[in-house]
Amino acid sequence: MLPLSYLGAATLGAVLTNRLNPDIGQQTNVIFLAKGPIHYDFVLPIDAQTRAAFSGVNYPPLTQTDAQTLIIGWGAEAFYTTTGSYRDISGSAIWRGIFGDNGVIRMDVSGPLRTDHTLRKISLTDAQYRRFLNALVTSFEGVDALPNIGFTSTDAFFPAKKEFNILNTCNVWIGEVLRSAGVQFGMWTPLPLSVTLSHRLYHPT
Repeated sequence: MLPLSYLGAATLGAVLTNRLNPDIGQQTNVIFLAKGPIHYDFVLPIDAQTRAAFSGVNYPPLTQTDAQTLIIGWGAEAFYTTTGSYRDISGSAIWRGIFGDNGVIRMDVSGPLRTDHTLRKISLTDAQYRRFLNALVTSFEGVDALPNIGFTSTDAFFPAKKEFNILNTCNVWIGEVLRSAGVQFGMWTPLPLSVTLSHRLYHPT
């Protein structure tokens, strides 16, 4: 009964949305949501504005000349830093993810963005994009990466603000960042399906 109630609330939270005063301006800034096996990440272009926004974070790959795309997400430390897929999930990571764990942010870079059907597009005005970048940066608790943690040669994990738990998940963070930027999105999006549904409702193109 409890899982069904959670699923129902997660669906309702994706449908209910924030009330906004429309931004005046062209939606010329494009970001994407990338769905992984566990959760969604933000995907955005690396340009002068991106590098300036994250200049206070000690993440050298962002300055590489061949780095053209930034992937960034938030999650539970025990779960996020050790879990590449559902096969990797440990009982202790699940326990801490339900009842409370430190939040961490993962950053990674790649070459040219490959837009395919797995990426979900969101278009922002200049003002929304500035607020979006600010919301990402202010999610950091520390600017130095956690040691000896990563899945690729260029990714890094950083201490993040807020505690992760079953009510405040990585996908909830996605919605919070978008809403704080003035983007219409579901009020509570704890599951990947919540993010998927909210995107389909409010950003169908």
